[in-house]
Amino acid sequence: MEKSNVHEQTTSVKDLSNDLFDELKGYIEGLEDKQGSLINILHKAQELFGFLPREVQLFIARELKIPAAQVFGVVSFYSYFTTKPTGKHTISVCMGTACFVKGADKVVAKFQEKLGIDVGETSEDGNFTLRDVRCVGACGLAPVVLVDEKVYGNVTENDVERILAEYE
Repeated sequence: MEKSNVHEQTTSVKDLSNDLFDELKGYIEGLEDKQGSLINILHKAQELFGFLPREVQLFIARELKIPAAQVFGVVSFYSYFTTKPTGKHTISVCMGTACFVKGADKVVAKFQEKLGIDVGETSEDGNFTLRDVRCVGACGLAPVVLVDEKVYGNVTENDVERILAEYE
């Protein structure tokens, strides 16, 4: 059966730090326009918790007095937000046209092989999450790989082990 992220449920976590919820609540209370700040609040929540589990989304909905479906809709629409715990490092391989034509699919396949995961998954050791992204706007460097915020250009399958070694 083929995986689809469209109807994927969010992760549910019972043991989230009350201190983080308190910090998020303080952030929300400090905003002048709470209703117009949903995306900013989600960014802050993801920064604090590392991802946006169901409990965090429900907390935000209650704090803003908006339907939970509105929060879930925004989280599922924007690819930046994640409902699953991510690894210590996020590897994003550009799959835009220029990168794909220059072999980004082979680069992704090599990362999958070396990490033992599929796109959208996190390695067993919790060190890496592998993502594919549509375009990073660096077509002249195609194919492009980002590890966290660091950009690697003209990446080939042969570069994958060296890139991973920098973060292990």
